[in-house]
Amino acid sequence: DFEVERVGLQEDEILRQQSEDKPEDLKPRPPVVTIMGHVDHGKTSLLDKIREARVAEGEAGGITQHIGAYHVDTSKGPLTFLDTPGHEAFTAMRARGAKVTDIVVLVVAADDGVKPQTIEAINHSKAAGVPIVVAVNKIDKPGAKPEQVRQQLTEFGLVAEEWGGDTMFVEVSAKTGDGIENLLETIALQAEVLELKANPDKAAAGIIVEARLERGRGPVATVLIQEGTLHLGDAIVAGQHFGKARAMTDDLGKPATEIGPGMPVELLGLSGVPSAGDFFDAAANEKLAKQVAAKRAHKVRESELASLSRTSLEQLYAQISAGEAKELPVVVKADVQGSVEAIIESLEALSTQRCQVKIIHSGAGGVNESDVNLAAASNAIIVAFNVRPERMAAEIADDQKIQIKNYTVIYDLIDDITAAMEGLLEPDRHEHVTGHAEIREVYTITKVGKVAGCYVTDGKATRAAHVRILRDNTQIYENVLSSLKRFKDDAKEVPAGMECGLTVKDYSDLKVGDVLEFYEIEEVAVKLEDIREQEEAAARARAKAEAEEAESQQAST
Repeated sequence: DFEVERVGLQEDEILRQQSEDKPEDLKPRPPVVTIMGHVDHGKTSLLDKIREARVAEGEAGGITQHIGAYHVDTSKGPLTFLDTPGHEAFTAMRARGAKVTDIVVLVVAADDGVKPQTIEAINHSKAAGVPIVVAVNKIDKPGAKPEQVRQQLTEFGLVAEEWGGDTMFVEVSAKTGDGIENLLETIALQAEVLELKANPDKAAAGIIVEARLERGRGPVATVLIQEGTLHLGDAIVAGQHFGKARAMTDDLGKPATEIGPGMPVELLGLSGVPSAGDFFDAAANEKLAKQVAAKRAHKVRESELASLSRTSLEQLYAQISAGEAKELPVVVKADVQGSVEAIIESLEALSTQRCQVKIIHSGAGGVNESDVNLAAASNAIIVAFNVRPERMAAEIADDQKIQIKNYTVIYDLIDDITAAMEGLLEPDRHEHVTGHAEIREVYTITKVGKVAGCYVTDGKATRAAHVRILRDNTQIYENVLSSLKRFKDDAKEVPAGMECGLTVKDYSDLKVGDVLEFYEIEEVAVKLEDIREQEEAAARARAKAEAEEAESQQAST
């Protein structure tokens, strides 16, 4: 489910193995769950109630130690919750390349409905490709309208199973505890569908959930083990830091000697404090762990020195993965919802089959930290219409090299996005035949090889042109010339009616009677307007053909 950036040395041998696990080695692991939702909709209360339920079941002698994650046992197996409510931490980790969450629980208050942060949470989850379970909270309140919440969420692609969709909805009350057990069972059911498995018998690998420096204890890190088993005393690497697992504590506050996949552990022994989202690995020994950490630190310094802009309109094309259809991911913020909708409508109208605008999030209000984190995680640009970024958001954007483009005129915004989309597209290649030549003699020159004595029949033979060889009107080879001479002198071109000698790059099977066709390739920048006209013309032609076929079938009957 995740990858580690290789840093050379023997890291392939030290850290995560690239070879696939054998099916018989894979064992079920607990799902990792993150709770998201709008402020004041009860995320923290829900986490607390779930934690209380666990304590009440006698799993621990009191309130569990806060280590950033904890697990809950259900009749269908354990669940692991990240104790970091909200999508900011979730997306900050994803921006670092860490896939840490398997299931998102979206908390929506039954008496308040869908709010801006609800939509943000949905967009963050979808951008990460993580399934959503909806917890409709506060059903104990007099003004609770759970059906209205279901209706509102259909607009964002979350359709309840009972309405024919594939999203699980659970009604709960974090205050009274009603529905909590049902929620846990539903999460476990969703996990069964995902068939989450890991190999517990390999070296441990995972993600740093949180880390801090404690007086008297040194660096303390909470690790979510994703595969393998971590043993007390293992050599470890976390981001740019290394060490040995000197002490381990589970989420119940009890000392541990080993922790398996899907479970959290707090450990001591690292040389420094890693960042949330850093990859964590057990190494063969501490010496090699130190080498890997040093190599990573060096790479980070090199990257910082390079200080390349992460995403800008001008450079985005270089970061788009190869493929026919290109995407331009965009976060849209504006002063009022009407402007947001107008901008989205205008940008989506720019999309063609070859290049699409992908709106990953939109909303009214200033650019906030969440917007910047989402842009970083999704490699997107932010367009801000008549709004400014909040101070912290601007600082994060500057640090992450995320471009925030500010506009007061919508046409300027559209022109810039159009130019960016056109920059993503490969230019059209137009071929122009410039001439033909016939091979009338083939001879061999020492150190040169086969040389064709040719007569230019029309147009001209050009040294810089591409050439295809035709034998009996069938193309047998295509490349460029290695040389073109007129008598003993190099020539740039030879016109029709003249003779010349030439060699073709990487080809020696030249025969008398072969025809050489010379052509040039012109690259023409693609305009969205031209693509749209072509697509509309093709659509009209298809519609006409379908209509004619329908008429023909009707006439025959």
